[in-house]
Amino acid sequence: MKNQYCKVGNTTPLLTNEESMISLLERRYNSFLEMAAQIGNTNTKLAEFLEFKALKIRRTLEKLA
Repeated sequence: MKNQYCKVGNTTPLLTNEESMISLLERRYNSFLEMAAQIGNTNTKLAEFLEFKALKIRRTLEKLA
C-alpha cells in the first residue's frame, strides 16, 4: 500500500499583485455581506459569523488603502 499525504492545513498565498488582491478582498467582502443578508432570517448565528468575517476583511482593506 502506498503512502498518501494529506494537504490539510497547507495555505496558498494570495495574489502577489496588490490591485488584484484588493479586488479579490472586495469581492469576498461583498459576498459575505450578501450571504449574511440572505441567511439573516433563518440562521442568525451564521449571519453573525459572516458579518464578522466581512468586518475582518474590511479592516484589512482599510489597512491596504
